[in-house]
Amino acid sequence: MDIQEITQKVEKESLVLQQIIAEIEKVVVGQRNLMEKMLIGLLCDGHLLLEGLPGLAKTTAVKTMASTIQTTFQRIQFTPDLLPADILGTQIYRPDNASFEIKKGPIFHNIILADEINRAPAKVQSALLEAMQERQVTLGGKTFVLEKPFLVLATQNPIEQEGTYPLPEAQIDRFMLKIKVDYPTATEEKEIMGRVYAGAAENINGVVEVSQLESARDIMRSIHMEEKISDYIVNISRATRNPDEYGLDISPMISYGASPRASISLGLASRAHAFLNGRGYVTPLDVKSMAPDVLRHRIILSYEAEADEKTTDDLIEILLERIEVP
Repeated sequence: MDIQEITQKVEKESLVLQQIIAEIEKVVVGQRNLMEKMLIGLLCDGHLLLEGLPGLAKTTAVKTMASTIQTTFQRIQFTPDLLPADILGTQIYRPDNASFEIKKGPIFHNIILADEINRAPAKVQSALLEAMQERQVTLGGKTFVLEKPFLVLATQNPIEQEGTYPLPEAQIDRFMLKIKVDYPTATEEKEIMGRVYAGAAENINGVVEVSQLESARDIMRSIHMEEKISDYIVNISRATRNPDEYGLDISPMISYGASPRASISLGLASRAHAFLNGRGYVTPLDVKSMAPDVLRHRIILSYEAEADEKTTDDLIEILLERIEVP
């Protein structure tokens, strides 16, 4: 397929995503960045971590998006007393026939909302590791393959908040994007107040079938990416590990750089960003737009950076400014 042909198919398939956005906007005011990034996660079949203070419609946005797709959805509220079995399921002994029966947990749904994931300790958070990476769950020595699509959309409060447990690095790396959710503008906040006072409860329709999503995904994966763009993505990821190689003076700021999963995710997310913008090819701007969400949770800062009050976003900004754009 040539680029023109791909672009025509992209324009046709992206109507599916416009339907999802239209439904979400019935409930969620503003938060356009959040909606776009959630659609990118959906297109790439990637897990998402949404971080923001309480009350910014993170849970509402995820529940609403899940309602627009004709698939199964389960919300799991993470609390300090939650156990791994509460998520994965457990074996139950049946005395009548002296056998064990598997009782599947809430993880056996297509879209999982892991609400306030950092309110539960590490052993519970880690219960999601196998499901998120291998799309399967092992219970009582048996392995169960999870149905497609399988997406974990997790919300977390900023780490500084009371009663939170930081996510282990191995798990945080399995999230394709970490999306920061910000306060609404004054106009949006006024509209939110108006809607709440009016008691407006919108009916969300399941407008999209899983097969339509699969079709959009196939087209998204066929979007053209020049070798120069692939090299650019690899350079960005490698510069987080070996800044000196790229003439960057941020080495003392970084304890650990991004893993190769970052390059894979950045390539996919850049394609999805091009798809949302109705293009059949990836530009450096697509890469730059997605780099902060893909990298911010994969760079581990040193004590020096924390002492200087530097954030991962500050370092990503330096990387994108200094690394040569094709």
